[in-house]
Amino acid sequence: MKTKIASLCMAAVFTILAFASNSSAADEGFYDKDHIRGFVSIGGDFRGMFPGFYDYINTVPFASGALKYKSGPDTTVYYGAANYSKFNRYYPGIQFNIGAQYKQFLTWFSINFAITQISERPKSSMTAYALDSTGTPDFTKTSAFPLYDARWFNYGVDWMFGWKTLGEDAFFNLIPAVGIGFNMMNIHFTSNYVVTNYSSKEESIMRDRYYSTMAATFNAELEARLQFEQFSIGLYGGYRAIRYNELNVEGANLDTTVFNTDNSGDTWFVGLRIGWTFLSPWAKKQQDKI
Repeated sequence: MKTKIASLCMAAVFTILAFASNSSAADEGFYDKDHIRGFVSIGGDFRGMFPGFYDYINTVPFASGALKYKSGPDTTVYYGAANYSKFNRYYPGIQFNIGAQYKQFLTWFSINFAITQISERPKSSMTAYALDSTGTPDFTKTSAFPLYDARWFNYGVDWMFGWKTLGEDAFFNLIPAVGIGFNMMNIHFTSNYVVTNYSSKEESIMRDRYYSTMAATFNAELEARLQFEQFSIGLYGGYRAIRYNELNVEGANLDTTVFNTDNSGDTWFVGLRIGWTFLSPWAKKQQDKI
């Protein structure tokens, strides 16, 4: 699924660039296709969570509850939880951009990744206590259940639109930009807890794997850029608003109202990027004349 999404995004980028280069709109006087320039850039940034995101990511991955064996005759309900460290409010990210420029206008796809964050398991397994019919722990009956590292990472694509406010070829430029896109959150839980589908009442067991949820995004940023002919370096910062869907685990949605959190992924970011702008057909012709 993730591979298909990434492939579709890249296909969309190249389709748009190809269309921009070959469009017949130049004949109608809308723009001169010979002045379109492609560009690529890569950046690293420092990201910070807003309070809603911090609550979400430090609550949902550590969800605990009933435990049962995946197989065997024992249908006893156990309960256990382990003491994990919270995730940091700040984390690093990587951003790759590919797009096109026409005079002062820019449009591009911003592909961003948050590096995997890990809260290491405190031990290899935990001791869980059996619950009787009233839900009271029976401390005479215990069992060991495995523990896993709690992990999360996300990635997404935003279609951005920007404007070079100080001119097309200015050495120093301020470039505000806005865009929309999607983001995928991936969470790995701490153990094999029971998940109940509230519609069918069927029970499933969390597995040792990532579970994902996707959301639409709104992204706004401002870049201060230095342009050295085709090479550029820029300092950028901004805000990405995200509202995740309910996390689906083994066919059942984890209702975050139980955890008293919003499905928020709102993040601010600041980073440094380097870029390369390709010559337009018009610029290549000028160089050939020289």
